[in-house]
Amino acid sequence: MAKGKDARVIVILECTSCAQNGVNINKESPGISRYITQKNRHNTPSRLDLKKFCRYCHKHSIHGEIKK
Repeated sequence: MAKGKDARVIVILECTSCAQNGVNINKESPGISRYITQKNRHNTPSRLDLKKFCRYCHKHSIHGEIKK
């Protein structure tokens, strides 16, 4: 049987400090840190913001949810 709309969805978290600074233009770091995780759509309808480690900034920073 097929299920209806699932409550859990896959989201992508991207480093906000790397995205603001335009790291791709700078030659020092190769990219933007991204994490893939899941969230419950019913419990958290708004965008997700988590503090994660960014390997390009070399520090813990806020990672925000982006569109796929």
